[in-house]
Amino acid sequence: NSSALSPSFLLASIPGLEASQGWLSLLLCCAYLVAVTGNSSVLVVVRLEPTLHTPMYLLLCMLAATDLALATCTVPRALCSYWLQARDISFGACLLQMFLIHSLSAVESSVLLAMAVDRYVAICHPLRHAAVLTNASTASLGLLAVARAVLFFLPLPLLLLPLPFCGPWGLSHSFCLHQDVMNLACGSTTPSMVYGLTAILLVMGLDALLICLSYSLILRAVLRLAAWQDRLRAFGTCVAHGCVVLAFYVPLIGLSVVHRFGRDLPPMVHVTMGFIYVLMPAVLNPIIYGVRTKQIRRRI
Repeated sequence: NSSALSPSFLLASIPGLEASQGWLSLLLCCAYLVAVTGNSSVLVVVRLEPTLHTPMYLLLCMLAATDLALATCTVPRALCSYWLQARDISFGACLLQMFLIHSLSAVESSVLLAMAVDRYVAICHPLRHAAVLTNASTASLGLLAVARAVLFFLPLPLLLLPLPFCGPWGLSHSFCLHQDVMNLACGSTTPSMVYGLTAILLVMGLDALLICLSYSLILRAVLRLAAWQDRLRAFGTCVAHGCVVLAFYVPLIGLSVVHRFGRDLPPMVHVTMGFIYVLMPAVLNPIIYGVRTKQIRRRI
């Protein structure tokens, strides 16, 4: 059977609401437009305002570009499946989308870690901040984040490539994720499963631990300040980044828990968690930084 050699998967619809999914997908489309508008606005504002050409705002641009790419490689294809009933996705396109989703998530995790380090140096070692974090070193961190994401997550589709897929072909989400595609294989998936878990722990897991470490050091330094006004000012510089970290890691953990323990949950839960994972950071991040950052808010 040639389909076993080159399968075609079915993207998930909105379970139980297929008759109304055209209207419900308008909400998804609106969320995507908000994400595109917000992140594009951040990129344009930083590009046009010379005073914002600093490491902090360059990292913010990297975050916005990553969110924009992650939302764009998932939501438009899902909307096509809802509005045009084009649910089929080829094996190669599915593997490419899967690689983009996981690698872009790894880049975003790395950027959040770099932003945490930036806050740590700015608060705990303010006199060394300008020397440690320059525009050149920030650009190098961005390139390193991309290289690490490709290095760790390129093997994911390569490990799935030789596996046989004998059916069923239906995915749990409206886009391709590694564990979702891996569960459809009828061969041994142990190497793919072990490597996928290892890559997640070494990238997102390690980044989360280092972010927690940096904030514990920041908290210790802030509590040593004598004046409450100084403490509140120092905490205020970290509020936006803390909210962005939660907006990324909470959906990531929730989606992982649903994949691991939620096989008996309604399909609607899987679809909803998938869209929260790819869209929540992209929608919330520009709003958070637009509200908290006077320079961006005034320029907009």
